Amino acid sequence: MIDLRLLRDNPDVVRASQVARGDDPDLVDAALDADARRRSSLTEFENLRAEQKSLGKQVAQAQGDEKQALLARTKQLAQDVKQHQATAAEAEQELDRVLYSIANVIEGAPAGGEEDFIELKQVGTRRDFAAEGFEPKDHLELGEGLRAIDTKRGAKVSGARFYFLTGIGARLELALLNMAMDQAVEQGFTPMITPTLVKPETMQGTGFLGAHADEIYRLEKDDLYLVGTSEVALAGYHSDEIVDLSDGPMRYAGWSACYRREAGSAGRDTRGIIRVHQFHKVEMFSYCAPEDAEAEHQRLLGWEEAMMAKVELPYRVIDTAAGDLGSSAARKFDCEAWLPTQERWLELTSTSNCTTFQARRLGVRERTEDGSTRNVATLNGTLGTTRWIVAILENHQQADGSVHVPEGLRPYLGGLEVLEPVK
Repeated sequence: MIDLRLLRDNPDVVRASQVARGDDPDLVDAALDADARRRSSLTEFENLRAEQKSLGKQVAQAQGDEKQALLARTKQLAQDVKQHQATAAEAEQELDRVLYSIANVIEGAPAGGEEDFIELKQVGTRRDFAAEGFEPKDHLELGEGLRAIDTKRGAKVSGARFYFLTGIGARLELALLNMAMDQAVEQGFTPMITPTLVKPETMQGTGFLGAHADEIYRLEKDDLYLVGTSEVALAGYHSDEIVDLSDGPMRYAGWSACYRREAGSAGRDTRGIIRVHQFHKVEMFSYCAPEDAEAEHQRLLGWEEAMMAKVELPYRVIDTAAGDLGSSAARKFDCEAWLPTQERWLELTSTSNCTTFQARRLGVRERTEDGSTRNVATLNGTLGTTRWIVAILENHQQADGSVHVPEGLRPYLGGLEVLEPVK
């Protein structure tokens, strides 16, 4: 939820953010109108309540016609108080509804839609397979040759976009995620195995029940949601708490299964394990002071790039455009690896600065030096997911269908240097 004071004091900033995102700027005026009606009704309610108390004393001392007149006024006051109280409550409900519809105010993100990102840099060299004398195979063909990926039986058991990781495929995912968790622990993160089912208030608090709510699996009978990232559970971990940030940011690394409907997506991403309904991920999550959020965002990006270096992938970093941000993010950087068989970039990590947006919804605060409290900032970033297997197999393949193991992964695979196809 955006800061109501910002909305009142700088409505043009919020309008400009809405426009940059491609969202409705008129929501700003709707929120201001509801806020004005709520405050006006509350003021009138308080004035009438004060008159009620004053009349109560006068009635006790009055007699005759004066007393009857005061009693009539008291009766009318009771009706007016109830009416203004109801009007204020109605306006507050409307204000909450509109505020929950306004996305976080962007901070530095370029305006525009999905294709309007800014490329910040490219790292590494893309292989020239033609010069090497062979046509690269895609990750599914390689995975099947290694007996690492089985989408046919995944579909048989669970339906489209499910899969089994078998043999070296299962080991490769565990290696990736363990490497990610080890890096997080080295950097001071607390490792967490998080719940994958959360309450509606937690899901809404993180901003995932907005425009993309259809992407989320819901267990209607239990009124619980399956998470698409451990960010949700980690954001809710300190809900309605006052946290201590006196020693700096509080950092958690969540390991969880993730579930996404991927409604509407089609085409090349549906082959193999690029865009699936279930996967595993290690996610960084940070609570920090609002003034430190921008620097913390750069730190999270740096740790993501360190992981990219360990798996020796050519990648680029992009500054995501406002219209492609989730509702909670004020800014987001993605690391995208080169996908040789499709000759395009594939998102492997993203890190978002959510400023105080999620914490305000979830009631996460810190105590300041003067004894008051304020909302903290929250940030998140990917350290490893199942999807990384796609880029690793394709970029490190050899002509015979084997796959070179990046040095960073070898300790997690028992020292294996090459993944050999199964004859």
